[in-house]
Amino acid sequence: MAEVPTTITVSNSHQGDYPIVVRRGVIHEVADYLPGDANKVLIIHAPALATIAEGLREGLSAAKEVFLAELPDAEGAKRIEVASFCWGVLGQLDFHRNDVIVSLGGGATTDVAGFVAATWLRGVPLVHIPTTVLGIVDAAIGGKTGVNTQEGKNLVGAFYAPHAVLVDPDVLGGLSENEVKAGFAEIVKAGFIADPRILELIEEDPTLAIDTTSEVFEELLARAIAVKARVVGDDFMEQGLREILNYGHTLGHAIEHAERYQWRHGVAVSIGMIFAAELSRIVAGLDDASVERHRSILQSLGLPVTYPPDRWRTLLATMQKDKKARGGVLRFVVLDAIGKPRVLAIPDESVLFAAYAELGQSAQ
Repeated sequence: MAEVPTTITVSNSHQGDYPIVVRRGVIHEVADYLPGDANKVLIIHAPALATIAEGLREGLSAAKEVFLAELPDAEGAKRIEVASFCWGVLGQLDFHRNDVIVSLGGGATTDVAGFVAATWLRGVPLVHIPTTVLGIVDAAIGGKTGVNTQEGKNLVGAFYAPHAVLVDPDVLGGLSENEVKAGFAEIVKAGFIADPRILELIEEDPTLAIDTTSEVFEELLARAIAVKARVVGDDFMEQGLREILNYGHTLGHAIEHAERYQWRHGVAVSIGMIFAAELSRIVAGLDDASVERHRSILQSLGLPVTYPPDRWRTLLATMQKDKKARGGVLRFVVLDAIGKPRVLAIPDESVLFAAYAELGQSAQ
């Protein structure tokens, strides 16, 4: 078993480097990672984490004024009205630029808390404590923040780096197996675009891979975090390299929109990666074995790999509004081979439809 790093540093020339600390029990050390001159702390948390949030408040209250703000659950939090509620709380608390916001929750919570921190007084310190697999390996890292609109997912947001990210695998023990599996789509993505060892570890024992108490699980978290940390460190503002992190996401986001955000992000991205793999086979010559490897790994984790053929026109219309489209031309991350991604503009709708048709074929 490879040694799991306890701290991964994200390089950020725009807003300063920050640590991602991966260690069981680190949630109890949050005081050590707050800015020293902070007087007030607002813990923005998901509903299911009210007890943990209260425990953090009690632990910090000897040295800080600590307040709690509970958000709606999951994607229901990612609305401008929720951000506005948080701004109102900050105003009532007379929150200053040296005070700090702590997020406690999954990806939706970190997205909203990050957006609120980025926009209040044009930026206050932010510490993330992600509590889902998806939040840990994706949403809490890299400084992307935002809310959804009727027109699409994450269309309103900002790039804003946290002060620190604290990853405590012990807080994942209460997650359902389905929630853990959904988060694993982003771990699998990291394997396909950059670190094939991730794929090997899952293939060796999928059950052990999703066991949140195992060393294998910790290594997979750390490896996926390291992939994203390297990429966002080189391209914080998504001007080039960072686009590879969108592998499987263009169609995935469209599926989320079509399902009215009732599907977990990772479930939709799983299908999106199958689409991206089929597209890669058509336009980049990805070999058949690698395409099928996508299906076998995702299915071994209990993730879906198909979607109804008759939904194509709806999905295409949503993708055409995607923020990754430029000049009306859709851009996709494709693989020349495992670990070798690139971004490709694809103006020919028939090529996209041919790849999508394979999602229905695989169900037969």
